[in-house]
Amino acid sequence: MTEITDFDALRAAMAENSGQPEGPARNARAEELLAAAEKLDVPLAVIEALGHQLKVYNYSSEKGKMFVPFARLLRMWDERPEDFDEYEAHSLHWVFEWVSAGMLDQPHVPLASIEKWLGEMEHRYRLAGHSERAVRSAEHSVAAHVGDVARAERAYAAWLAADRDGMADCHACELHGQGWWQAEQGRHAQALELWGPVLEGEYTCAHEPHTALASSLVPLLRLGREEEARSNHLRGFRLVRAMESMRGAYAEHVEFCALTGNEARALELLAERPSYFTDDGHPQSKLDFMSVVAQLMDRLTGLGLGDRQVPGPAGREWTARALAAHAREVALTLAARFDERNGTAHVSERARARMARQPLVERLPLGVRSVRPAPAPPPPPTATAGPATGQPDLPALLAEARRLSDTLRPGAVEAWAAAAAAAGDVRLDPRDRAEMADHEAMSLGPEGTGLFERAAGLYAEAGDPGEALAARARGAYVRALAGDVDDAVAAVTGPYDEVLALYAADGTGIRQTASVVMSRARILTRRAHGVEDDPATLAEAEAAVREVLALVEGRAGEDVRLAARVAEARAMLGELAGLAGDVQRAAELFARGAAAFVAAGLPWFAVEYEARLASLAHHLGDMAEAERALRAALEHGGAQLEAPGRAQLHLQLAEVVGGRGEAGEAARHALEAAHWADEAGESATLGAWARQQLGGFLLRQGRWAEAAEVLESALPDLTAETHGDGAVVQTQWWLGDCLSELGEHRAAAERRLQAAEIARHWPEQHDHATLAHLAGESLGQAGMAAEADQAYARAGGLWRELGNPHGLIRSLRARAWLALGAEDGVGKARGLMADAVRECEAAREAATDEESRQQLVAELGHTHRQFGDLLARSVPEDAQDAEDAEDAPVREVFEEALAQVVLSAEVFATLGDGALHSRTGAELTAGRLEADLGRPADAVARARGVLAAYEGHGGAEAGDGEGEAVRARRAEAEQLLRLLAERPD
Repeated sequence: MTEITDFDALRAAMAENSGQPEGPARNARAEELLAAAEKLDVPLAVIEALGHQLKVYNYSSEKGKMFVPFARLLRMWDERPEDFDEYEAHSLHWVFEWVSAGMLDQPHVPLASIEKWLGEMEHRYRLAGHSERAVRSAEHSVAAHVGDVARAERAYAAWLAADRDGMADCHACELHGQGWWQAEQGRHAQALELWGPVLEGEYTCAHEPHTALASSLVPLLRLGREEEARSNHLRGFRLVRAMESMRGAYAEHVEFCALTGNEARALELLAERPSYFTDDGHPQSKLDFMSVVAQLMDRLTGLGLGDRQVPGPAGREWTARALAAHAREVALTLAARFDERNGTAHVSERARARMARQPLVERLPLGVRSVRPAPAPPPPPTATAGPATGQPDLPALLAEARRLSDTLRPGAVEAWAAAAAAAGDVRLDPRDRAEMADHEAMSLGPEGTGLFERAAGLYAEAGDPGEALAARARGAYVRALAGDVDDAVAAVTGPYDEVLALYAADGTGIRQTASVVMSRARILTRRAHGVEDDPATLAEAEAAVREVLALVEGRAGEDVRLAARVAEARAMLGELAGLAGDVQRAAELFARGAAAFVAAGLPWFAVEYEARLASLAHHLGDMAEAERALRAALEHGGAQLEAPGRAQLHLQLAEVVGGRGEAGEAARHALEAAHWADEAGESATLGAWARQQLGGFLLRQGRWAEAAEVLESALPDLTAETHGDGAVVQTQWWLGDCLSELGEHRAAAERRLQAAEIARHWPEQHDHATLAHLAGESLGQAGMAAEADQAYARAGGLWRELGNPHGLIRSLRARAWLALGAEDGVGKARGLMADAVRECEAAREAATDEESRQQLVAELGHTHRQFGDLLARSVPEDAQDAEDAEDAPVREVFEEALAQVVLSAEVFATLGDGALHSRTGAELTAGRLEADLGRPADAVARARGVLAAYEGHGGAEAGDGEGEAVRARRAEAEQLLRLLAERPD
């Protein structure tokens, strides 16, 4: 490291080290800096270096090391308090609470020593004239830790009653501690109320709202406030992820996942922090962490996943079952050490209670990708036993299966399979065997052709020739499903002709006949899909469908099967109308078909047609009908709707709802879509789409941290091949916006540059230019001036090629400000701002319509104003006494700045009241420059002119934005007048 030879260099090195990530490297550097400080022979240097070391130890996993520097500081204070400046004296007393809490967290420190230390703290605070608030807070921590509730409640009341002074913990940390106690006592609503100002960002510090967000998770779940819990998890985990010292808060996020059916995400979090399994510098947080690990592993074992490999301590492979035992042993051993020290069983009781916690929510979708671990296969279902024999009640199983199939209820296929399994080698009559084979064939889809033939033979043997023909027709239809449409048409022709003849001779019923006729209609409709431009094929299919209606309509009565034929035929006519290009007619028929299914008591069959109707309505621009149909599809599907379909419907509904500006509801649907896509095993395809949309809707609500977590989760799965490069660019763009709002400017720049690189290859370059410009902003805010200049230059070239003068001018202005911050960059800055003025004037002259010209006039006004500001700021602060007549160079620059600002005001004046605030802002800037140049009369005239300009504009009672702007300008003008009046002549 560079040798430190003076106090200033030491302070600079400590400041640099404070900005490094928490961890052993930062701690080691603090130790090196203390050694360097000791060589300077400056007592205050050693004091500051010890304070720095104490701080970095406290914010790391090596908290136990902070006692040594603190003890040394305290000894130095007792021996030579005059060596401490005011700040270090304050800091020494302020960290007493850190040290007392740190002692509690180390079981090797005797409780008697902690109580003695508490008394020492109280004595020293009293001598120094400080409030006892921090002392009572520390006493509360001791009492709560050992489980002395009565003492803890007394100390809590005294803590709140004592005055806040400079020794009290920060507002954020105090509120967290107070809320923690309320939650510990089961008063969850009171806890959340106390945490409110911290969670909302009113009070913050180095570790808040990080810990409050983590602590709020279980109380929110217990109160049923699941949406808030999800939000706090996404926000909070983002904050603690990179902070080594926050193992306890990290554990609370793992626990939240374990308690909400997100076991896979919990495992991902464990994998991110392998050192947390073994770091011993802070026993209390290790106890918390290992308790949660045991809880999670027990949960996985209970799901039948005890043999699954999981992340654990380095050096061996771990199964969930083995890690559960290990984590429990470590946690209880640590708890026993604390209890031995404390003389109570409180810590062990808390640990056991935590390890035994059961899920509070069966499944809480988070939006980030996390596939639920598949449970072990359940044992095969056992057949219903007879009342006396204990053997499967086969007649009951057959009756239930027949009831379900006759009424088209879900689960009929499974019920027949259960009956078949229960039958075993029992000899059944042909009818029973026929229905078993028929339904097994249905479960196999295109693979069931042979079984349908077997079922047909059994139906014939049972004396039901009509049902035999129906089975053969069903077999023909599955051929069509497999793509063999021509063979299917040929195969259904015989059964069709035969069943009509049989029906005419009263040899079979309408149900069997309708089944064959419907199978033929389905096959012909499927053939029509391949030849939409063949009117004859469409006409043949339509005639076949209408034959179903002619046969059945008006004759269904109470027969659900026949009612379903009518509903399906209506929908099939809609399908054919769509193939013929009559979209409006198709929509009407799908609506009728869906309504008929619902009326028949079969709403789950309406789902497909409501979904199709939604698509057609979207195509027709009827978004209200599209939304209605999608909601109906979700409602009608109910529990029968399979995961892929549910994901699709929610995603489409998110798009529709989001399109009318309801970002909150749209986000909820996108969240559901992501969850069901994961459940369907489509995380990388449909799930990525859903997460991308969810991130966008969260961004629209200003929920930056949540949006960033979701978008980062989506990006690895989004590919140009599957989702299109537009989706990748949009995701990177949104993520860059989120990171920018979160102050993560370097990361925002990386995302924006990655997106720009993809957009660079697109034919239309506007997105490329915008992203390059945004990257310039982020790079500038990250302090990377050279890289920012390159990005702005790239954007400027693109804006020029696109004929966008506004973008070009703004990129030039941005580069000018960057140049001003560089060493010897004033000349370049002036040149760039002058270029911006010239480009603006040229574009204004070339404008072909009045609206464009007016916009460019406003741009010119802003450019002159910024030019003036830039010139004024180019003068070093220590050289800005422009009233010194001998300081000619400074006066010259200020005169140039004034000229630019006056030009700005004049340009804005040509735009009338529409640019009033911009003009008066320039006037006041000009007035301040005139005052600095020793021309107070001119400055007074400017200020009074501004006040006159606002006569009749927005009184004091105005509450809108316009009124606020008027009041702000008046206040600036009056302040300038007061300053001028106070100046000596």
